[in-house]
Amino acid sequence: MFRTMLKSKIHRATVTQADLHYVGSVTVDADLLDAADLLPGEQVTIVDITNGARLETYTIEGERGSGVIGINGAAAHLVHPGDLVILISYAVLEDVEAKAYVPKVVHVDEQNRIKHLGDDLSYPGTLPA
Repeated sequence: MFRTMLKSKIHRATVTQADLHYVGSVTVDADLLDAADLLPGEQVTIVDITNGARLETYTIEGERGSGVIGINGAAAHLVHPGDLVILISYAVLEDVEAKAYVPKVVHVDEQNRIKHLGDDLSYPGTLPA
């Protein structure tokens, strides 16, 4: 049996730009791509914490160290600069592999700098007070 499992996520990132007229995708700081084990072109789900929007797109590599989280194309109608988002990737794993797999969880600060790396899905990160 195969299962679709959480592979990695970037938690509570701040959208820094949106470009409605770009071809599509989400631009992500290369440091964050590396930390979350994401490749350019990889499918991600974006969950907008600010407004509840949810969409699928693919990643493109942004400037390393820039903190960029850029929403491109039609998704810019749904997600805006300043919104908090979660970028989620999934992997299809065989049952045995799925039971042992440990996802990568990347928590970032307000400037999208890495604050905490781990695999604990219950780590609170930057929950509001």
